[in-house]
Amino acid sequence: MTIPPRDEHGHYEIRIKGHLDNRQAVWFEGFTITLQDKGETLLSGVVVDQSALHGLLKKVRDLGMPLLSVNHIDPKQTDDSDIKP
Repeated sequence: MTIPPRDEHGHYEIRIKGHLDNRQAVWFEGFTITLQDKGETLLSGVVVDQSALHGLLKKVRDLGMPLLSVNHIDPKQTDDSDIKP
């Protein structure tokens, strides 16, 4: 897991085992929630600082759903110019 410097916000993808229902999804307002075919949920969005990231991970813990991965997404990786035909 790559963590940006403390004062820097970043885009994260958090993968958990299981699908969130509508009631649980409210906990992650502001994040894109993708229910995947493999029975996993992908949460993606901007986290403003480390405190917010820890708060988000606490919510995942409180769901009782296994945490599969946490990834800081480098903006350079999502740049369309990097996509090769």
